[in-house]
Amino acid sequence: MKALVCILLLLETFVFVVQQQVDGGLNENEISQQISSEDGRQNPPQTDTLRAEASTDRQQYCDLGIPDIHAALRELTATVTEQKGHIRELTATVTEQKGNIRELRVEMNKKNEEISNLTLGQEELRKENRDREIAFSASMMESGKGYIGPFTTNITLTYKNVFTNIGNAYNPITGVFTAPLKGAYMFRVSVFDLGGSTSTAYIVKNGELVVMANDVQAQDRLSSSNGVVLILEVGDVVYVRLWSNTRIYDNENNLNTFSGFLLFPLR
Repeated sequence: MKALVCILLLLETFVFVVQQQVDGGLNENEISQQISSEDGRQNPPQTDTLRAEASTDRQQYCDLGIPDIHAALRELTATVTEQKGHIRELTATVTEQKGNIRELRVEMNKKNEEISNLTLGQEELRKENRDREIAFSASMMESGKGYIGPFTTNITLTYKNVFTNIGNAYNPITGVFTAPLKGAYMFRVSVFDLGGSTSTAYIVKNGELVVMANDVQAQDRLSSSNGVVLILEVGDVVYVRLWSNTRIYDNENNLNTFSGFLLFPLR
């Protein structure tokens, strides 16, 4: 507070002197008189002793106050400088953290993309596996029992009692299997009769005989089977034909069968 009073007094005197210099100038005696006049306004007439004491006190206030202000300013400047250093350090840290966050976001985006691609790949693989799920198995009669044949010509057998038809590539109405994709397929055929005749059936690919199941018995039962692995293109057909003048017998025990499945696809 003392320092503030001293500074205000000095400022008031300084402003007055500058104003007078602007207006026309004052000599040193006039400046001294003005300072004395200002001093008189600030301090009413006093005794010499009181005036001297007041002057001494004011001088002490000024002498004591100004150095304190300078020290405070220096301390404040040092504090501000120190805080600026902290701010720079914090700014650098924040900038570094922002960079780390950007890197993490990039990594997260990469991981998300990898997960998305993996999910799509798994879905495509599941779909591809579903497309590869091709298998069928069927027997001759849906119900009852009886003979099929003999006929004077070879005929295509229709296996109507379907056990399995994954992929729906087998048609029980026509007895024909149509390859839905290129691959290696396994096929088997079996024949049965009560004896006293010949039973012959063969697997056909696109109209050509591939393998045959055949048996001849003068009496009692007869049976035979055969199988083959075929490389099929999309649209190739496979079916079974009964040889002319031969017969087979079937009942609820499903004695005559035709089956096939995809071993693996080919490109």
